Amino acid sequence: MMCSGFDAFPLHTFGFTMRLLMLLVFVCVSCGSSVAQDVLVADQADQGSSVSELLAPYRDAAEKRWSKDIAAFDELNAAETDSADSILFIGSSSIRRWTTMETDMAPYRTIRRGYGGAKFTDMAVFAERLITPHQYRAIVMFVGNGVVGKPDDHTPDQIEALARSIVAVSQQHQPGVPFLLIEITPCESRFAVWPKIRAVNARLREIALSTPDTYFIPTASHYLKPDGTPRPELFVQDKLHLSDAGYDLWSSLIRRRLDDVLRSMARQQANESTPDPKPQS
Repeated sequence: MMCSGFDAFPLHTFGFTMRLLMLLVFVCVSCGSSVAQDVLVADQADQGSSVSELLAPYRDAAEKRWSKDIAAFDELNAAETDSADSILFIGSSSIRRWTTMETDMAPYRTIRRGYGGAKFTDMAVFAERLITPHQYRAIVMFVGNGVVGKPDDHTPDQIEALARSIVAVSQQHQPGVPFLLIEITPCESRFAVWPKIRAVNARLREIALSTPDTYFIPTASHYLKPDGTPRPELFVQDKLHLSDAGYDLWSSLIRRRLDDVLRSMARQQANESTPDPKPQS
């Protein structure tokens, strides 16, 4: 009697072959996972190396000038317990001088971490110490320095790279949390370099357009008269920093943009969590 090919194949040989195939599949999957993990680790290492290279030229000067200010923030972080639904504000003197922030930004709770004269270089060097001690609902940054009409002014390319590195610190710390970049304000004391500052603002807008969960807060047009020059009543005597009226306007613009961003994110999350309706029978 003739036997089929399957009948002629010994069962013990078939069982061994299947076990061998399963072992090979397991090894391939494990190796693939290991390779993917190795690639991820290597990518993170490359990112860390590139950030270190970006900040290396600025680190010593930033440490020398701002180490005491940042140490004071470290002590404040250790002493205070902030709500996780707070809005974290970081930046230069306009944030530091905003002493009415808590009232101006109500009902939002706020955390204020600003130090006067800070540039994007300084913010980038200290980004982890300014950002990672906190849990927050959103983060808002304003840096008004870096382009002031001096030979050592930073270029738009430099500022864009530094701003992107700061945004990345927040997104690695709290993925999915919005980061809002405030437009640099036109002021009389630096109006001679306003075209260069506008170029930086354009880069900040581009970062917001090209980076997930990142937003731009336009403010500049509100601080200009119809003839295109700064409104003097919105600034104090130095023609650089905001007056009370300037802060009133600033807070309304920031709060309005925050409202829009957070409402939009809430709607998106609600839509994602709502199950699809069952089809009608």
